[in-house]
Amino acid sequence: MTSNPIQVPFVDLSAQHVEVRAEIDAVMAHVVDTSSFIGGPLLARFETNFAQYCGVTQAIGVSDGTHALQLALRAIGVTSSDIVLTVSHTFIATAEAIIQCGADPIFLEIDPDSYTLSPIALATWLESECKIDANNVCRYQRTNQRVVAVIPVHLYGLPADMEPILAIAKRYSLKVVEDACQAHGAWYKFSDGTQARAGSMGDVGCFSFYPGKNLGAMGEAGAVVTNDPNTAHQVRILRDHGQNRKYIHQTRYGINARLDALQAGILDVKLARLDVWNNRRREIAAYYDECLSAITDIQTPMSPNFAYHVYHLYVILLDKRDLVQQKLQDLGISTGLHYPIPVHLQEAFRDQGYQPGDLPITERVANTLLSLPMFPHMSDNQVEYVVTKLRQVRQSM
Repeated sequence: MTSNPIQVPFVDLSAQHVEVRAEIDAVMAHVVDTSSFIGGPLLARFETNFAQYCGVTQAIGVSDGTHALQLALRAIGVTSSDIVLTVSHTFIATAEAIIQCGADPIFLEIDPDSYTLSPIALATWLESECKIDANNVCRYQRTNQRVVAVIPVHLYGLPADMEPILAIAKRYSLKVVEDACQAHGAWYKFSDGTQARAGSMGDVGCFSFYPGKNLGAMGEAGAVVTNDPNTAHQVRILRDHGQNRKYIHQTRYGINARLDALQAGILDVKLARLDVWNNRRREIAAYYDECLSAITDIQTPMSPNFAYHVYHLYVILLDKRDLVQQKLQDLGISTGLHYPIPVHLQEAFRDQGYQPGDLPITERVANTLLSLPMFPHMSDNQVEYVVTKLRQVRQSM
């Protein structure tokens, strides 16, 4: 068997780290020399810089994106038996965080073009299933549980359609927790022409810095961002065993979810390059769009006027997905599936009572999606090779 002339990984983190190696080495040396591993100036500097980048007043570094979501929900008052609305087309961490707070997730349908929370589905569910009680609390009519919050997921680098979501949430007195774990640097444009970064529009925003993200650590890391000082204060306490000062604990529900200094320093180095790297992702996506949009049985990603897409992933929809994926793998092209089984159909959520067919758009997308290689250090030759071989594979089927 002859080897393929070009190999295209799904993501290449080594190339990224070659670019920033000297600065990362300096950060590592500083941490070793000072033995300042937890908290300290590196963490404070990153939190300040990331808050400024996101356009908010507060950023709190935490151990990972899942804990960012969990701590954010706790900080806004989500407790046992509450209901939080979200989507099923997401990584399971979105729903995990709800469960970890003792609350119940209810999964809503996605928009068929953006794959993010459908404002229509949100409004329809609230209108048909909820009532506002005498204390202005939104309650689920079937169980009388409080409906406390909604988590729109900014997926694949594209913000959800936030303007109508925020308006609906305000109407029903719901908190809005943005899952921005795949949208570092993305922004949303409101109808009045103003713009806002992903994570800055709701009551609180949550980020993951998993290594493969647009802004990735060299290990696990995350952050919570907000403009509300009280929410920020609660997250800071909760991430550090519930303590406001050393050995002074204000809540029994604190956990150890601190962001260490080494990861904070590395993230600060990469933050300075995030916009450049996102621009390169957009260049690659534009070439993919140009070359693949003419293939009638491939649905390319939506890039709406209301948002600046940063293409954490470039996801297409097509039939015979599994066969296409295998043929591309045989040609040296690695692809991914994000996500092939919706959360509402996962074994772990069987007790929620969902059945196949309950969310038809979500399930159709899950059955036909394919993530193509996408990373900022991808060469033009690699991009062209992916396009050429995908065309050939489709023509042969």
